[in-house]
Amino acid sequence: MNIEVIRAEMRREDEKLYVGNTVFKAEGTQSQYEITFMSKNGKDWDYSLHFTELSGDEEELLRMDELLENDDDLYNQLLDAALDAYLA
Repeated sequence: MNIEVIRAEMRREDEKLYVGNTVFKAEGTQSQYEITFMSKNGKDWDYSLHFTELSGDEEELLRMDELLENDDDLYNQLLDAALDAYLA
């Protein structure tokens, strides 16, 4: 799936907690999404997916979430965008 990364950021809170996000638009979807990443060690990541601006089709959001769960390349592409912003 082709995606367009609109913006990404990552920061450290305290000394160990990483918090970042990537705003993106996926080919064939109507909405922009924001995925927020959280990690206590910089290796094991949790995420939360939500609409960026206006609420959209909830079924489309659920399909995107399922895609992120099953497509490691897509997930890693979005995480890498946030990590790259941290290193920049």
